[in-house]
Formats: sequence, C-alpha cells, structure tokens
Amino acid sequence: MSLRESAFGLSQDMKAQLLDRLAKRRGNRPEPADAVTRRPVRAQLGDAQVREDLRRIREAGRILAIDNPFFRSHDGIAEAETTINGRRLLNLVSYNYLGLNGDPRVAAAAKAAIDRYGTSVSASRLVSGERPVHRELEAALAALHGTEDCVTMVSGHATNVTAIGHLVGQGDAVVHDALSHNSIIQGALLSGAQRVQFAHNDVAALDRVLQSLRSRVRRVLVAIEGHYSMDGDVPDLRAMIDVVHRHGAHLMVDEAHSLGVLGATGRGIAEHCGVDASGVDIWMGTLSKTLCACGGYIAGSRDLVEYLRCSAPGFVYSVGMSPPVAAAATAALAVMQSEPWRVARLNANAALFLREARAAGLNTGSSIGAAIVPVIIGSSIRVSRVADLLFRRGVNVQPILHPAVPEGSARLRFFLSSLHTEEQIRRAVSETVAAIGEVERMKVDLVGLVAQLANGGAGEAISD
Repeated sequence: MSLRESAFGLSQDMKAQLLDRLAKRRGNRPEPADAVTRRPVRAQLGDAQVREDLRRIREAGRILAIDNPFFRSHDGIAEAETTINGRRLLNLVSYNYLGLNGDPRVAAAAKAAIDRYGTSVSASRLVSGERPVHRELEAALAALHGTEDCVTMVSGHATNVTAIGHLVGQGDAVVHDALSHNSIIQGALLSGAQRVQFAHNDVAALDRVLQSLRSRVRRVLVAIEGHYSMDGDVPDLRAMIDVVHRHGAHLMVDEAHSLGVLGATGRGIAEHCGVDASGVDIWMGTLSKTLCACGGYIAGSRDLVEYLRCSAPGFVYSVGMSPPVAAAATAALAVMQSEPWRVARLNANAALFLREARAAGLNTGSSIGAAIVPVIIGSSIRVSRVADLLFRRGVNVQPILHPAVPEGSARLRFFLSSLHTEEQIRRAVSETVAAIGEVERMKVDLVGLVAQLANGGAGEAISD
C-alpha cells in the first residue's frame, strides 16, 4: 500500500484539502473576545523527543512494510506454541520457563483461593488486606532462599523501585551493573542516592568503583542480577560477594529470570554458583516468570523485611496481592521443587538451541544457554525485518532494538521453555538462519528512508 493511502481511503493530499476547508470554514466564525483567556495553550504531557522517536519508528515500519511486532494479542495460553489472530505459531517470547502456566494444579489453587477469598483483598495488607495465602507464599520463598523472612508486592518492577528507593537515600550510593533492569535504575533515582554503574559483570571494575566511593558515602547498595534478560549471561556471584563484603557494602541480587532456571533444582544463581545464599543481603525476585503469577518479592533478614512491610510506600500504600495470584505462585513453587526434571529439560533445551545457533554461525553473545539466548544482528532495521519474516513463517520471536540495547547490537531474543521439543528448537534455528539470509539480500535506501522520516513519512514506500 502506498504511504499516500490512509486507513480511511483518503490520500494525504485529499486529507490536507479537507482539513484546509474545515479550517477556513471555522475561520469565518469570529472567536469570542475572551477566547484566549478561556482556552489557554497547554504543553503536551510527556517527553517530546520520545513522541518523535515513536513517530519515526511507526513511519519506518510503514515505509519498510514491517508489521508492528508489539502488543500482539494471544488467543490462549502461550506455551511452546501460541495462537495469534487464528494462526498457530512456534512461540519463543514467553517467560513460561517451566511450563507451569495453565498447569491443572496451579489453576486449581487459584480457583480455590477465589472461592475462599474472592478476587481481591480490597485493602492494603497493613490495614485489612492480610490473608493466609500471603504468608504461605512468603514463607515458601524465604525457605527457598534460606532467609529469615520475605515480603511480596503486587508488581515486580515496583518491588525494586520501592525497596531501593526506601532503603537508601541522600549521602548513600547505589552501585549497579551497566546492564541492570530499568526497575533498579528507577529505584536508585527515586532514592536520591548517588548512582554509579560498573562495566557488565566486571568484578574488577566493581572493586575500583567501591574503592573510590566507600570513604565518601554513608552506605553503599550494590545491585546485580542473577540472569541478565537481554544477554542470557550470569555474574560470578562468589567474587561479587567477596568484593562487596570487603568494602563494607550491601549486596542485592535480582532473581527475576534466574528463579526456576539456574541451579539443578531451580533455586537460582546461588545454587548455580555453589555459593552460600547468606552472603547476599537482599534477594529480589518476581512471580511472573517461572511462578506464572504476577508480582515481586524481597527476601532477607527479619529486620529488613519488617522494615519494608511497615514503611515501604509501594507496599504500605498499595492493595494486597490478589489471593488467586498468591495461591497460584505458591502452587507453582511447590511443583517446581517436586519436579526438578522441568528445570533439567529447560536447560537441555536452551543448551541445544545455543549449540545449534552457534554451529550455524549465529552471534549469541555471552549467553550461557539457560532459558535466554539472543541472536545479535546489529542493525535495528535488519533485526526488525528478520523478526517480521519469521512471524510470517510461523515463528514468534521479538526484536530488541536501541535504546533497550546499545546501538549496533539489536537482536532477536529467544526464550526457551521445558515445553519445547528438539524438533521445534532446530526449526527455530534453521528458520532464523534462512530469514537472516533473505534480509541480507535485501537493499534499503537508507538515505531515502531518513529523508522520508524527516519529511513526516511523505512519499512512496521504499522497495527492496
């Protein structure tokens, strides 16, 4: 379709003429004398540059005939396969790592909680929203991490924001990995503490940062992740603990993508590295990945958890977790612990994908092959076209573009699960190789594309 055609069948020229006539018609009516007073000009809310970036992305997609890969609606449970708009596709975009979303035991626990408690606790837990299912889940998570206590919250992102923002403040410092999740960064910004990042997974760089900071600040909170979601790699936890303790700092580990993935039984990065979990001050995790629910948690000392439970704004001033969500997460955790074969199968599938991808010459970066394997392509245009071709061929995988990743490292991000078969994994790799090859043979007039974007997308679509 030509870019001159609109969704309503009007060309850009016709729309311009129509708007011009409407403007002239309105111009024939005199404005009231007090119009300026009654209709003050208001600046549009939000960041103007972000709006412009979004516009350019939309226009580039239209010019290059690439369908928008985001906000696609799935018609059911996203498992090894999924259905989108009536089409059955191989699914490699979901966090359903152990295949527990939709498991009859998990669903039954959620339904029983609805029957007993309803769908909401209808209040903050501090006042009248406390239910037994909350403490059951928190006790199970504390036992998993070997901590004294745990507190759960209704959002994983908000858990990091409110915990970090509440535990440190002015005069302190938050030191985080350069590839930390947005929630860690937002928590640091909220806290008012000095924020310093160190090179990704670089223990020596962390040591240097702490050496320069420690004497100038009151407290230091170091935040890292157990399994990095864009790269699929892991930190050297033992070395990190040693450095943090040597400088008298506190260590927080975000286990969002490592719970149920790392370690023989899915207990996370501590089990994976063979490290005593007590060396970590704060264990953070989410319920939306392996535990197929929604929310986040902080596990640690009884004193830490009680402090957050009684004073963290994101907990105190938020409604308590929905009972069926808490019950589902508790049931999923129990299944994970009783069926470690799920963890083994997940890791076997991810390792197979990694081997096949590398053997085919694909760039998988630093991934260890544990649930998350990126295929780094570089150009945002190329990776978007590859993802679009794969979707048309029945393989659902998301492109990750700048600024979510550094410029020049745009990628496809593959999420594996225990539900995938070897045939599906090999198909995903072979289809990716074929799609990359096809895109490499395409030609894009980048000068013309930039010119069209600068001109608001006017002009004919660029053909390959």
